[in-house]
Amino acid sequence: MARHTSLRVGGPADYFIVPADRADLERLLALLAETRLPYLVVGGGCNLLVRDGGFRGAVISLEKFDSVRREGDRIVRAGAGADNRKLAGCAGENRLSGLEFLAGIPGRVGGALAMNAGAGGQAITDCLESLVTWRSGEVAVAGKDELEFGYRFLTLAPGEIILEAAFALREETREEIDRRTGELLAHRRGSQLVGYPNAGSFFRNPAGAPAWRLIEQAGLRGVRVGGAQVSEVHANFLVNRGSATAADFLALAARIKGAVRQSAGVELEEEVKIVGEG
Repeated sequence: MARHTSLRVGGPADYFIVPADRADLERLLALLAETRLPYLVVGGGCNLLVRDGGFRGAVISLEKFDSVRREGDRIVRAGAGADNRKLAGCAGENRLSGLEFLAGIPGRVGGALAMNAGAGGQAITDCLESLVTWRSGEVAVAGKDELEFGYRFLTLAPGEIILEAAFALREETREEIDRRTGELLAHRRGSQLVGYPNAGSFFRNPAGAPAWRLIEQAGLRGVRVGGAQVSEVHANFLVNRGSATAADFLALAARIKGAVRQSAGVELEEEVKIVGEG
């Protein structure tokens, strides 16, 4: 799984499967249900830490669910496997605003929705119109008001899979959209261009202070465990200096949590999803 995650760590999965389309996915899920084989759905692997023992079961990549299209006046619909930047670009090309922040967030739409990704005070659910998922053996469509979500989470049923989403956007000039996108990308380059494989923000921001500040105040900027390091550019980014294992990242995360607990009395919580066997 090191080949399929942005942290570049993780042991092998029993199966890695890329369905061609929705019908193919439905056949696959029926087979997995029949054989009772566990499965894990991944997008770009940008918010995922797979332990060194790998994953016992099937990893399903929705990379071919990558369509993005405009519908009607202000709706853009995207498949779960579409690149976030492709979605932001399609909206901008159609002079529709609200998703500019996604241009700086790596990964795919399904993963961004599953964690309610955001930046600059915005989140992907802000513009969400409806969500299409596979749930309990059938396709389900839910409006935004039917969903439960908040800071860095979207509640899904066990085994529920995001298939696509529709976003309701507002009309704006292309010049204004490009200006806003440029500002957001410039800020990201200045504060988050860490230069090594990473999963973005490793910890959620607790109430009261951003996680990076708490980590920095605990004196951990640049600290290493094996090949994993607290970035010297952004203290909430843990980076792979080239030889890291998942165990290195887990040990470093535990050290950070202990130090912040001792120095600030705050319990940090991982934002990355941790799966697999040790």
